[in-house]
Amino acid sequence: MKDEIKIDLPDGKLFVGGQWEEGTGAEITSIFPADGSVNCVLKGASRADGERAIARAKAAQADPAWRNLKPHERARYLYRIADGIEENIERIARIQTRDTGKTLTETRALAASAAGTFRYFGAVLETSDEALTTQRGTALTMSVWEPIGLVAAITPWNSPIASDAQKVAPALAAGNAVLLKPASWSPLVSLELARIVEASGLPEGLFSVLPGAGREIGNLLVEHPDIGRVSFTGGTSTGRRLAAQAADKLMPVSLELGGKSPTIVFEDADQDLALSGILFGIFSSTGQSCIAGARLFVQRSIYDSFVARLVAATKRLKVGHPHDPATQVSCLVHPDHRVSVEGYVEEAVAAGARVLAGGKRPDDPELASGAYYLPTILADVSNTDKICREEVFGPVLVVMPFDDEDEVIAKSNDNDYALACGIWSRDFPRSLRIGRAITTGTVWINTYKQFSVSTPFGGEKDSGMAREKGRDGLRAYMVQKAVYVDLTGEPHPWAAATVAEV
Repeated sequence: MKDEIKIDLPDGKLFVGGQWEEGTGAEITSIFPADGSVNCVLKGASRADGERAIARAKAAQADPAWRNLKPHERARYLYRIADGIEENIERIARIQTRDTGKTLTETRALAASAAGTFRYFGAVLETSDEALTTQRGTALTMSVWEPIGLVAAITPWNSPIASDAQKVAPALAAGNAVLLKPASWSPLVSLELARIVEASGLPEGLFSVLPGAGREIGNLLVEHPDIGRVSFTGGTSTGRRLAAQAADKLMPVSLELGGKSPTIVFEDADQDLALSGILFGIFSSTGQSCIAGARLFVQRSIYDSFVARLVAATKRLKVGHPHDPATQVSCLVHPDHRVSVEGYVEEAVAAGARVLAGGKRPDDPELASGAYYLPTILADVSNTDKICREEVFGPVLVVMPFDDEDEVIAKSNDNDYALACGIWSRDFPRSLRIGRAITTGTVWINTYKQFSVSTPFGGEKDSGMAREKGRDGLRAYMVQKAVYVDLTGEPHPWAAATVAEV
């Protein structure tokens, strides 16, 4: 399907401390994964580029013109950025679709979500109070919050504009300077965000966009002594290395990592509700979502009939070009990533898994040049199999039966990841009881993959640490300070006599 609306893509220059410059790092090729065509070739950020961005950020953040702004004055910048995103939703959506292969329906929603995130944290900033603490002596005591200083935000390729906003908005609201490193597979929409931030009038130097190799620019941002916090969303192995680097300099980090989330269907569930939620939870975004419901447990009494309906519905999903409004499942982000997904399925089948749906590339010749892979369901697997334990990050669902609550709780928790969980049952007390028993960061009951910027998000175990979003998401980018103000006007009794003698 040909795109009827042409857009000018970002020209490939980087936003280095508020200035548009050619990168001096390794070359990055941005492709449109729906057909393999090249969007553009650009030079990524080098360590030298990063050093310049950090120096400019440090100067800009320390400038009283920014640092001394009152909260409601900083909030105005966030509102302007939100307005700029809303005014450019269609352009942002089309750039992100070119970047990632996501459907236009999804990228429009992600752009709108990003605008909402900036607007929300502007409102949080305006209504976020400091505190007079309970007085227990002769001093007036208070708790105040101040910026960390410089914050690095490292975002993934699967939902860049929304992930960018989730980190950049609260960090700027808190009064920091922010250095954003987007993934090399999806650099363009973050550079478009830089254009919008620049147009908001944000003081120069407070925001940078530095796509580039993790071993070069990523390591610099984590190790540099002037960076006071890193917020990272991405793979667990990278997150572990980052945490070790951060620990060496006693720097706080936020890590939102991988997932292998369980979804549970009880025999009393509304099956239409469950089926639609499961399909959306695993196959939307072509399965490229950290919270994808990748492990499905169905109570044995309904297992055969429910799975048969699920397979039939999966085969009816519309796989197609991301510009087609009817498309439900688009291409994967890159041909190399499709190879990885295929490898997981092939290895599972070789180990005894049975393919109930998909398990291959589509036959449609119009999709042959893109990185497409059919929605896939695998049965005859064990919860201990590799396919049930590792994150595939693609449209691959494994299905398994269970008998009772204790069994499904144990199997749900028997995984290194603990990011999300879905429960389908008409019995609300049971659903809530099981949701509390499962170790996870988010529980959805009779729904799935719903989000609100006002609600904290994060994971446990190998799915990460700390939380983003919500009112407390602002405090994550600030440091707390205690202030004591003497009310007596009298010298401290410990030294009063001594002082009186001199």
